[in-house]
Amino acid sequence: MKILIIEDDPTVTETISIVIEMRWPEAKIISTGLGDTGVELVEKEEPDIVILDLGLPDISGFEVLKNIRLFSNVPVIILTVRGDEADVVKGLEQGADDYMVKPFRQLELSSRIQTLLRRAGGLGEQKPIVYGKMSYDPESNQLLYDGKEIALTKSEGHIFHSLINKAGRVVTQTELVESLYGTTYPEATDSIKVYIQRLRKKIERNPSKPSVILTKAGIGYLLTQES
Repeated sequence: MKILIIEDDPTVTETISIVIEMRWPEAKIISTGLGDTGVELVEKEEPDIVILDLGLPDISGFEVLKNIRLFSNVPVIILTVRGDEADVVKGLEQGADDYMVKPFRQLELSSRIQTLLRRAGGLGEQKPIVYGKMSYDPESNQLLYDGKEIALTKSEGHIFHSLINKAGRVVTQTELVESLYGTTYPEATDSIKVYIQRLRKKIERNPSKPSVILTKAGIGYLLTQES
């Protein structure tokens, strides 16, 4: 296993490294304090997971994330002091798989890394799922919809996998949270909303008036065939 840490504070990098080494002694840890170098390392080293700070000295962590998503769907955890809702939403909308605010709890970080690693490898060796004009391949995270190929991130694919598995039926917010994270935490429901928005932008003809992924207020979401 290979984990890339993009963080300019050596103390934080050391703390994260200790958390990883205690849980996964065999893991290879790569680190850099520069965003541009981090993007290069993602392409060169092909890590299994990236832990990304937003406050980097050369370029914004958001820019790093944007550049990574141009060529890689590697799971990314944003780990930052910036806890404003706008920053959380922006990070998730730009393709982060999780968002944690410093100071962080070490066991929680370890758990979230484990969840992302399990998710990244847990959908393989499954046949494509067909529903109406949709064909979703869990192994590649590729969605074919009405003849159009749509690439999904790991988290988007996990959410969509849950929806298409119960196509035509409501998937509760609790089910989506537990499926995605393995547990619940205060920001989880808001994260699900962001992922649903991202899926709608990729799938819906008019994301502001969805006809494929419907919201059941106070309950969850429903995948249906477009009317």
